[in-house]
Amino acid sequence: MQQRKAPLPGTVLLANMRDGIRQLAPSYFGMVMATGIVSNAAHLLHMPLIAMALFRLNMAAYAVLWACTILRLLYHGRELRNDLFDHAKGPGFFTAVAATCILGMQFILLQGDFRTAAILWAAAVVLWLLITYTIFATFTVKENKPGLSEGINGAWLLAVVSTQALAVLSAKLSEHFETHRLILNFFAFSMWLWGGMQYIWMISLIFYRYTFFKFSPGDLSPPYWINMGAMAISTLAGSLLIINTPHAPFLLSTLAFLKGFTVFYWATGTWWIPMLVILAFWRHVRKRFPLAYDPLYWGAVFPLGMYTACTHEMAEAMDLWFLKPLPMYFIYVALTAWGLTFFGFVRHFTRLLLKPVDQLPGLGK
Repeated sequence: MQQRKAPLPGTVLLANMRDGIRQLAPSYFGMVMATGIVSNAAHLLHMPLIAMALFRLNMAAYAVLWACTILRLLYHGRELRNDLFDHAKGPGFFTAVAATCILGMQFILLQGDFRTAAILWAAAVVLWLLITYTIFATFTVKENKPGLSEGINGAWLLAVVSTQALAVLSAKLSEHFETHRLILNFFAFSMWLWGGMQYIWMISLIFYRYTFFKFSPGDLSPPYWINMGAMAISTLAGSLLIINTPHAPFLLSTLAFLKGFTVFYWATGTWWIPMLVILAFWRHVRKRFPLAYDPLYWGAVFPLGMYTACTHEMAEAMDLWFLKPLPMYFIYVALTAWGLTFFGFVRHFTRLLLKPVDQLPGLGK
């Protein structure tokens, strides 16, 4: 009997890459979100080398993820559409919107490049419109729907994060484009308000699911950290709008409201931190749920970086001097979380590329 020839190493590598693209998680742009906001926070806290290194890495990650997403659309369109229309996975597509906005913020903060940031803003607006109305219209009219306990998780709040990310970038762009300053601030203010309304709707369902349905360690996926992250980015958007009040009279007339709700968002996000730490302890220590790399963990890194950045900006915007030491320490928590998650990503990616032949579809048979 003639022995089958082993596939060439290049063939195996290419097959592994194709399989990775086919299974690409919709929420993988969370890596760009997390890296971008940790970079921005490092910049705000005067860590230029770290901020710039993460910025360079983030540009590459953003380009690669878009290339993989386009290839997945072209060659595995059915799988992509199935994910888009899935209650549990669909909201992960909002990470593409937030990632685009946060990368735009990096171009402004680290390079003063408002033109590239404006292009990214326009792309983010289009993505937000397409993803928002595709997902929520589909979820409304589809005939077969999961129950609340299976269908909703913290990833739903990525819709809030993407909305507030547009508010943040719009507010920042208004500093440069004087002729469009009023329009950009009005758009930012409108998105800030809509994001807050979204959070109220969604967190009510998530908290109800928390407290009245059976909750296993497997149900406590990393996107539940977005409970806090959505409030943190809402705080950042509110802080930037407060800073912009001298340039937009209609904002000045709502200053008390802006300050009150910005503190409200920050306080809510702060409340979530101990709760999420307790639940993580219950999941991994008490219930011994294995701690293994998952792309969803970028959704846990992002809130830590965003809380650092938003606390710094709120303290600056409202002269809350007693809060200024907090981000100086919290940045190290965010950097540690980013480093551990990136290490897990590198290990996972290496294993993916070197997957044994007998595990490859079509080659291991």
